[in-house]
Amino acid sequence: MHPLTTRYKEICLPKLTESHQYSSTYLIPRVSKVSVNCGIGDVMTNGKAVDEVVKLLASITGQKPAEAKARNAISGFKIRKDQVVGLKTTLRGGRMNDFLFKLIEIALPRTRDFRGLKPSAVTEDGSLNIGIRDSTIFPEAAELEGTGHGLQVTVVSNARSKDEARLLYESLGFVFGSAEDTATKKKGRKSSYKR
Repeated sequence: MHPLTTRYKEICLPKLTESHQYSSTYLIPRVSKVSVNCGIGDVMTNGKAVDEVVKLLASITGQKPAEAKARNAISGFKIRKDQVVGLKTTLRGGRMNDFLFKLIEIALPRTRDFRGLKPSAVTEDGSLNIGIRDSTIFPEAAELEGTGHGLQVTVVSNARSKDEARLLYESLGFVFGSAEDTATKKKGRKSSYKR
């Protein structure tokens, strides 16, 4: 059994059942899918660079990404219709568990100055949005060229409220910082740019 599945059964289920009275076990929140997106606006004119980003995303997620094409032409951004502007991957089942376990146990702790995810990262519909500035926090990215791209990770659950979803993510192993930590981090970032 996958370690994340074991953690869900042994830690998440008792915590969720204790805090909320569910009439059926099917109502207990669980993660349904994970979406990993990557914009390639800075390298989309270079075909070789786009292939490197595809390899990077495939090695991190274990699945080849699908291309996201522009619906309309935007001359201000030098984008033509049907031009590839991003890559997207939707993970379910075993690959989803592998990616989440790697994200929780390896990648997020390797993030520089990591003090936990923002409490506002959990949306009202029970999703968790994580913006990753540098993909080199994943071990697979260190071996490939063209690394350092940003990623957008969206963890989707069937939770019916923000509180349920946050309890689910915390018991899975995601670390959330307080609002004070976020304010201190922003304050420190501003002061570091002063001369």
